[in-house]
Amino acid sequence: MAIERKTIRLLILEDSQNEAERLVSLFRNAGHATRVHRLTSSEDLAEILQQTWDLLICAPHSEQLEPSEAITAIRRQAKDLPVLQLVEGNDSESITEALLIGAQDAVPQGEDERLVLVAKRELANLEERRARRAAEVALREAEKRCQLLLESSVDAITYVHDGMHIYANRAYLELFKYEDGDELEGMPMIDLIASADQGTFKDFLKNYQSAEGNAELACQGMRADGGCFPAQMSFSPATYDGEPCIQVVIRAKTSNAELEEKLREISSQDLVTGLFNRTHFLELMDAAAERAVNAGQPATLAYVRVDRYAGLQAEIGLAGVDLLLTDLAGLLRAHFAAEVQLARFGDDVFTALLPGQTPEACEPSLAVLLKKVEGHLFDISGRTAQTTLSIGVAGLSEKTAKAQDVIDRAHRCADELAQGNAVKLFNPADELAAAASRGNLLAIVQQALETNSFRLLFQPIISLRGDSHEHYEVLLRLLNAQGEEVPPADFLAAAKEAGLGEKIDRWVILNSIKLLADHRAKGHNTRLFVHLSSASLQDQTLLPWLSVALKAARLPSDSLVFQFSEPDAIAYLKQAKALTQGLAELHCKAALSQFGCALNPFNTLKHLHLDFVKIDGSFSQDLGNAENQEALKTLLGSLHAQAKLTIVPFVESASVLATLWQAGVNFIQGYYLQGPSQSMDYDFSAGDE
Repeated sequence: MAIERKTIRLLILEDSQNEAERLVSLFRNAGHATRVHRLTSSEDLAEILQQTWDLLICAPHSEQLEPSEAITAIRRQAKDLPVLQLVEGNDSESITEALLIGAQDAVPQGEDERLVLVAKRELANLEERRARRAAEVALREAEKRCQLLLESSVDAITYVHDGMHIYANRAYLELFKYEDGDELEGMPMIDLIASADQGTFKDFLKNYQSAEGNAELACQGMRADGGCFPAQMSFSPATYDGEPCIQVVIRAKTSNAELEEKLREISSQDLVTGLFNRTHFLELMDAAAERAVNAGQPATLAYVRVDRYAGLQAEIGLAGVDLLLTDLAGLLRAHFAAEVQLARFGDDVFTALLPGQTPEACEPSLAVLLKKVEGHLFDISGRTAQTTLSIGVAGLSEKTAKAQDVIDRAHRCADELAQGNAVKLFNPADELAAAASRGNLLAIVQQALETNSFRLLFQPIISLRGDSHEHYEVLLRLLNAQGEEVPPADFLAAAKEAGLGEKIDRWVILNSIKLLADHRAKGHNTRLFVHLSSASLQDQTLLPWLSVALKAARLPSDSLVFQFSEPDAIAYLKQAKALTQGLAELHCKAALSQFGCALNPFNTLKHLHLDFVKIDGSFSQDLGNAENQEALKTLLGSLHAQAKLTIVPFVESASVLATLWQAGVNFIQGYYLQGPSQSMDYDFSAGDE
C-alpha cells in the first residue's frame, strides 16, 4: 500500500549524531516523511545549498559551523530556507539574539512538542510563500495576455485613475480620433465629454469612487476634431500596473441600447420568481469573495432550501409549485433588507447574500424568517399549501478566496437539517473534520472491511538482471459512495488513528494470498510484495496467523514479500527485527521501502533480515543531475556490497533507464513501465527479447 507523502527536506546543524537522529525521529513519529542531511562544515553547507531544502534546525552551538555563520550564508545566497534555532534554557536574551541574526524562531532545547509545532508552522508558511511566488508568475502571464486582449478588443477601453487617463486601447483612440496614446496620457477624461454632460459626469465619477461593482452612464462623447457622439459607458473597478483604478468601456450608443439593457437584465433573472438566477448569483458571490479578501468586507450566504419539495410537486403540480415559489420569493423580498441580493439557485433552493454581516449576526433574522414561512398559508389557485425551510449559513471573510467553498459549506449545513424547519450555521471546527474527513472516512473504511469492498491493484516490479520471477506490488484502493477514489494517505491515516491498521493489513494479506494462489495455478511464477503498517510490526500474533494462512492456501512461502517502511522500522526497530527473523523462519521474503532518508540508513539494516531494499522515491527524481546520480550510485553500491536486491520506484521516463542500469539496480517500478492495474497482466517476457 504505497502512501504518497510530501517528504520534508531537513538540514540539521548538530555535532552529536545521536541528537541529530533523535531530532529526525521526532518528525517521523509526528507522521512526517523526512529526507535529512547533517551539516559538517561551511563547505558542506555551500555545496548542499545548491539543492532545495525546506528547513534548517540549528543546535545552540556547533564546533564545525556556528549557527550565525550558517544563517548568514543562507541569507547571502537569498535562499528561502526557514531556520529554527535551538537555545539553552528559556532565556529571552538568547531567543531575541537568534531572531536578530535571522532565525524564524528560537525554541528551548528539549521542548520537542513545541519544536514540531513551530516547524509545522514554518513549513506551512514556506508552502504559502512558494505558492504565492507561483501565483505571481501566473498573474504576470495573465496580465500579458490581458494586455494583448485589450489591444485587440473592438470595444473602446480606457483605465482612469483620479479622473486621468493612464491607458487607452487602439479602439478608444480611434473612437475619439486621437493618433497616439501619449496624447491622452495624463489628460482628464472629463475633457472628452461634451460640455453639457460634464457636470453629470463629474458627479457620477465622484460618487462612483465610493461605490462598488459595475455601473453605467449615458452621455455625449467629444472627439479630438470637436464632433460629438452618444456613448454608453460601463464603469468597473480594476487594477493597472498594480494600481487600483477604474476600467471604462465605451460603446457608441445605438437605438437598441434600451433593448440591450432589457436583454442583459433578463439574462440575469430567474423567469419564475424574478429574482437573480444561479449564473448571476455566482458572479455576485465571486465579487463578494474578492471584497472580503481584498477590502476586509465580510458577508454571509444563506442557502435556503424548501422542505418537502417533491411532496409539494406531487400535491399541487408543477404550475402550483411555480405559484408557491413566486409567493415565497415575495416573502423573501419583504423579509430581507434592500441591499440583500436574492436568487433562485436551484429548483428548490433560494440563496441570499447579506453584505457586511457575520453569520452569527444574521441568525436571529433567519429564525424569524423560518417562523414567517411556517405560519404562511400559500394560496395555490384556491387551495392552500404549507411548507417550511432548511437554512444553511456560511460566512465570507478574508480567508475565503473561493466563493464555491462558502456555497459548499452552506449547502452541507442545509443537508444536515434532516428534519427541516431549522437554521444551521457553519462551524469552522467542522471544516477541520471535513478536510480530514475523519468521521466519514472511518465509516467508509469500516464499511469496506465489513462488505469486502476494498480494491487491490497490482503494479509490476521489473528485473533489470533477468530474474525469472514475476513481481508485483499490491496496492490498496478505496472508493467512496460516489465511486471516487479516496486518496490512500487519507484513509490509511484515518484507519491508523482508529486502530484499524492491523485489520486492514490482514484483509490485504488474505486477499493477496487468494488471488496469488489462483494466478500461480495458471502457471505463473509470481511473487507479491505486500505492505505492512506499523500496527502489524507490533503485532506478535501475525507470524503464527500467517503460517496457518499460507498452509491453507498451499502457497510456497517465498511467493510473498512483506514490505514495511524505513520510518516505521526506525520507530519499531526491536519489533521489526523480530518480525524479519520470524519471516525468514517461515521462508517468506522481507523488504524495506522508503530507504535512504535516515541520517544513517545502514544502521537500521544491521538489525534486520532483509532480501529487498526499495530506495526512497526522492532519489529517482531529477536523475539528469550528476550530483543526484552520484548519490543514488553510492547508496546502491553500499546495498549491493551487503547482497541486498535493490528496487528503484517512480521510474517515469525512458531517459533514466541507462543510468539505473549502469548503477546496477536489480529492479525498477513506475508509470513508465506500467501503472497500477486491476489484473496481473504485465508481459514480463517483453524485456528479455
